[in-house]
Order: sequence, then structure tokens, then C-alpha cells
Amino acid sequence: MSDVVAMPGQAYMRQLQAHPLRTKAITSGVLAGCSDAIAQKISGVPNLQRRRLLLIMVLVEQLTASPWNNMMFMMYYGLVVEGRPFSQVKSKLKKDYASVQLTAWKFWPIVSWINYEYMPLQLRVLFHSFVASCWAVFLNLKAARSIATSKKA
Repeated sequence: MSDVVAMPGQAYMRQLQAHPLRTKAITSGVLAGCSDAIAQKISGVPNLQRRRLLLIMVLVEQLTASPWNNMMFMMYYGLVVEGRPFSQVKSKLKKDYASVQLTAWKFWPIVSWINYEYMPLQLRVLFHSFVASCWAVFLNLKAARSIATSKKA
């Protein structure tokens, strides 16, 4: 019986050590959702309020994963794809990151809401991956436009 408890605990600790921010963000989101569901059950709410749980899931996702994903993409694109030195990538991040993140916060919550609310479970990954591909095209076009502007200057 102790192995049944110890194995998930060890796996969690490995994830916590390898990916601390992601692991804590996911843990926080799961615990917030569970506590909300338990509170609704205890208080006698007949059906779980899916919309509240959905809102919590979208907020956690947008406040944790989204900023890191966009920053890492912009760094990768600048360093690897464009082959720029870190100093140029850093200044580009300072210049463009806020607008990219604000656009993401306008776009991705709608996508997440559609995904969680309307997509059948078996199609959620496909839908999210398709939209993420479109988002990558947007980021690439924004980066290409930035390159063209800097070459003209």
C-alpha cells in the first residue's frame, strides 16, 4: 500500500524539481478547482457550476502558462531562427513582448472557453493544436514584420 502512495509522490517531486513553475501552476489550478467543487457540494448546490470552474481554469492557464509560452517562443525565434545575439533578442523582447501578451490575453481565453465548453473531449487536443498553429503563424508574421522594419531603418 505504501508504494501506491509513494510512487505518485516521488513522480510529483521529480516534476517539481525539473519544472517548478509549471508544476506549481498546475497544482494550484487543480486544487482551486477541487476546492471550488467541494465547497459547492458541501453548500448544497445541486449541480457543479461549470462556468465558475471553467473561468478558474482559463484564468490559471492565462496567468501562468501564456506569459511563459510567448516569452520562450520569442526568445527561441530570435536566438535560433533569426540567429540574433542575446542582447538584440532581449531588446526585442522589451519592445514587443507586452503587445504580444496583451493580444494573447484577448485571443486565448476565447479559444479556451470554446475548447472547454463546446469541444468533445476527444477533439480538444486537436482543436487546441490547430489554433496554436495559427497563433504561431501570427507570431512569425509579427517577427517578420519587425525584421523588415529594422532593415528599413
